[in-house]
Amino acid sequence: MSLVLTTASVPDRDKVAYWNDAVSRTLVPMTVAPRGDGPFDGRIATDRFGYLQVSTMEADAERVSRTPALIARSSEALVAVGVQISGTATFIQDGRRSEVGEGDLVVYDTTRPYSFDYPQRFATHVFQLPRRTLGVPDSDIRQVTGNAIGTGDGFGAMLLPFLATLASSADGYPPAVANRLAGNVVDLFATLIAERAHPGGTDPDTARSHLLLRVRDHINRNLGDPDLSPESIAQTHRISVRYLHRLFEGEGTTVGRLIQQRRLEECSRELARRGRTAPTVSAVAQRWGFVNPAHFSRAFRAAYGVSPREWRTLRTAQEDGGRSPAVTVAPGTVPKAAADVHGADRPVADLPPSSG
Repeated sequence: MSLVLTTASVPDRDKVAYWNDAVSRTLVPMTVAPRGDGPFDGRIATDRFGYLQVSTMEADAERVSRTPALIARSSEALVAVGVQISGTATFIQDGRRSEVGEGDLVVYDTTRPYSFDYPQRFATHVFQLPRRTLGVPDSDIRQVTGNAIGTGDGFGAMLLPFLATLASSADGYPPAVANRLAGNVVDLFATLIAERAHPGGTDPDTARSHLLLRVRDHINRNLGDPDLSPESIAQTHRISVRYLHRLFEGEGTTVGRLIQQRRLEECSRELARRGRTAPTVSAVAQRWGFVNPAHFSRAFRAAYGVSPREWRTLRTAQEDGGRSPAVTVAPGTVPKAAADVHGADRPVADLPPSSG
């Protein structure tokens, strides 16, 4: 079900402040300055496909800025793709300035400053996903940001209708289908970035990069499978376990650690989600591939510094504008590689209980 935030029922004097908060909480922290003098009107609807977030924003003329100070408040590196539905925008990032028209795409990195200037009322789809899921070099992303990508022909012509359909029906897919769609979107965005960064050329590491991308996508789509392991991944991709480990030598992590880290990230996100019928901690753990509740609790505490229940209490308190006096972990704490406490590159769900 979509999360919808709108200024429609907000008093005129509070609309701008409300909209700033709504956009910053839904997307990433940013400053929004209306360009008109009258009462401001804005609406943003958001859905999730696993690790992919899809938002549709409609608003009056405004300028949106993401500054270094605001970037420092964010704990996760995201890449976003904007699809201009109506209206126009001037987009600036990495020293490049582009005029964005209806149907154009823009790619931007939330870890570096950028701005959008919308001179009149507009509508846009925003797709956000963790940068690490793309599996493309940062240098390629930097070459693409700050440029408007036309969708009149080529790859953009194929991509635009798919993204528009996905955004318009984002709340109608069951979780299993949504996770597969997220993987497809990652593949499409990685292809778009590679095509724009290397027009007519071939990167010598292309084959390795594409294989690594497929492996990461496979992991993200199969986190709920307790049998997910380096062995099963290697078998699926028809490579040896040794070669799989070699693929990750330059990634700053190992396959086993990545599996556990991604599972913990999804558990932490689900536990922080509010709802009338919140799932139990054990149900969340099992949904993301943890078959041993005690092991899950130890791994979660090792990564986040608090138990899963304390994490839920803390996040709920933050949503309510309060604090949990019993929990002292800093909001936005980035998980460390907890898997190294329990042993890397073994089937994560089958790791033996630790003695601590």
